[in-house]
Amino acid sequence: MKSQTEFGPIDRILASDDELVPSSGFLSAVMDRVREEAVAPPPIPFPWKLAVPGMVLLACVAGWGVYEAVHFMGPRFHGSALSQLQVPIAMAHDLKQAGWVAAALAVSVLSWMVPRRLVRRSGLL
Repeated sequence: MKSQTEFGPIDRILASDDELVPSSGFLSAVMDRVREEAVAPPPIPFPWKLAVPGMVLLACVAGWGVYEAVHFMGPRFHGSALSQLQVPIAMAHDLKQAGWVAAALAVSVLSWMVPRRLVRRSGLL
């Protein structure tokens, strides 16, 4: 067992029997905060009706991406729909790129229009 001289200053403070008393305004400050929280309005609920279509769209895009990856990697790649359309091979690559550009443009326009419509409905603008 250590003697009293071997303890550090913190050990001596913690070992003392002094009663801990909060400062004079502590209790009233805490009670004021409790009352403020009690009368505060409830938090805004999450807008599931607006989020679900986006989640469905995200799932569809992810599923389409998986389908395209499997279609590209699979053994049926050489008998794909592009060869059945009788499109020259040089033009098929350009058509696929044009499809991606059109998809990117559509996503860009939608990502601009949807928030604009939501903000207009909320009355912020």
